[in-house]
Amino acid sequence: MDYIRAAEILPQELIEQLQQYADGAVIYIPKKEEEKKAWGEQTTTKKELARRNAEIYADSLTGKPIKELAETYFLAEKSIQRIIRQEKRKSEKHR
Repeated sequence: MDYIRAAEILPQELIEQLQQYADGAVIYIPKKEEEKKAWGEQTTTKKELARRNAEIYADSLTGKPIKELAETYFLAEKSIQRIIRQEKRKSEKHR
């Protein structure tokens, strides 16, 4: 997160008002609700995880053991089981 000096963007009167409440403190100003993006919208991470999870499920359908999948994808066995469960539910909904 980049910081912007208040004096560079805010009128002096507003700075003086803010100093009454938070003199010298770092303040986070959240984005407007309509400007917020959902998790994964700015990167490809969400798509990559969905692709990986689909691969895990497909591998499980070929009979690969949970332990082997965990080692292949560097995940805990419980995570593999959770992913398989979730992907199975998705596939059942789309039938």
